[in-house]
Amino acid sequence: MLPVDDAHPCGAAVGDAPFPLCPAHVALVAEWSSTEWGSQDLLPEACRACGSRLGVRYPSGWICAACEWRVGDVLDDGLPPPRVDVVYYLRFRDRIKIGTTANPRQRLGRIRHDELLAFERGDRLIEHRRHEQFADLRRGRSEWFTAADELEAHVRGLSAGVVDPWSLYARWLGEAAALRG
Repeated sequence: MLPVDDAHPCGAAVGDAPFPLCPAHVALVAEWSSTEWGSQDLLPEACRACGSRLGVRYPSGWICAACEWRVGDVLDDGLPPPRVDVVYYLRFRDRIKIGTTANPRQRLGRIRHDELLAFERGDRLIEHRRHEQFADLRRGRSEWFTAADELEAHVRGLSAGVVDPWSLYARWLGEAAALRG
């Protein structure tokens, strides 16, 4: 336990804490931690850059947990939304579609699929490279491929550590908006 004054201990330790701290010192450590590293919470309003509702609160203000846009910073409404080209991977039954778009919500809304597997940042050049890479799995001249081990391993690599592909896309949008000022 930490001394309060004259080297006397401050009081009883809290439960099974990894360090013997009294409730008062636990509160001080928690306050210091949230000041130093922030505390995750719902944003007061959706992020203007990416639309996420999850944020990190610091004493100086909020930032979006998805794209790190500072809440309250004004987006230049005179500029068009940032463009982020992505290669998408969709599953429908036993096949995977590899396509590209700059507007994935609109594009994926038009394609029948069971699951969005992953996004990869890139344009038609990256899409073309993936089509060549998995050419032996291609179904005719379409953008659909047989869901074989090789392709599924590639998709797993893209989605490693990504719980939701949409959050990754939101982060890319926020980064693009921040880079243009």
